[in-house]
Amino acid sequence: MLSTESSNMLDKSYLNQAELLIKDYVSADLFVVYTSIIIGIFACKTVYELSQLISPIYFKSYHNLTKGLQLEWSNRVMSTFHAMYIATVSLYFVLWSDLFNNDPQRGPVTLRSSTASISALGASVGYFLSDLSMIIWRYPSLGGMEYVVHHLLSLASVSYAMLTGEAQMYTYMVLISEATTPSINLRWYLDAAGMKRSKAYTINGVLIFLSWLVARILLFIYLFWHSYIYYDEVKRMHEIGVVMMHVVPLVLSVMNLFWFSKIFKGMVKTLKRE
Repeated sequence: MLSTESSNMLDKSYLNQAELLIKDYVSADLFVVYTSIIIGIFACKTVYELSQLISPIYFKSYHNLTKGLQLEWSNRVMSTFHAMYIATVSLYFVLWSDLFNNDPQRGPVTLRSSTASISALGASVGYFLSDLSMIIWRYPSLGGMEYVVHHLLSLASVSYAMLTGEAQMYTYMVLISEATTPSINLRWYLDAAGMKRSKAYTINGVLIFLSWLVARILLFIYLFWHSYIYYDEVKRMHEIGVVMMHVVPLVLSVMNLFWFSKIFKGMVKTLKRE
């Protein structure tokens, strides 16, 4: 057996190697990273608590829910808040910001980042940590294994882009897909309020179908096409980044197609009933 002194030396050696690895591959300001993650967690906690205070006052259907469904109600408010925030930020960076514009003088688009883009990703990491903790804590009432896999993949890819500054444009492209979340949550709220046969439920179902088609199917096709066109710049990333750049969107695409088939069948069934 190793002596205590030898064991401590091995521990220090591993720590030194870990520190070197962080210095080599973590390009972000860690103060910005930690602060933005904490702000994201605090914002999620605040929204969750406010939902539990306000919902009983303004929504009569809230009182008819079980404790478990009331928890899911507030959890969905939290996810809606994050979705609106990150989808808006992602659209800004991808469509309007000059951070990822087609300017060869600024270097590979796959290696560009800014303090603002890192901070926004950090806040999103805070959300995924908060939501994943709740999903595991209440498993499987807030979502099955597919939700755990989705959040772990999202957490890994967003954290990598935040810490290394690599593939942030593609990360924001994927995060635009969060724009579908509010309508998904609205469907749950309408069902909880006993409005499953209302016009609002039908219209929202069509909206879910269209938004999912654009944000989670067509946009992912564009992402793969863009990464193929700019593959010379994609190869400039670290090997881990290149693998994640291909694997994470591919797995999410398969999951999106699976859910899309269910959404389509549900919409057809609802329209036939009308």
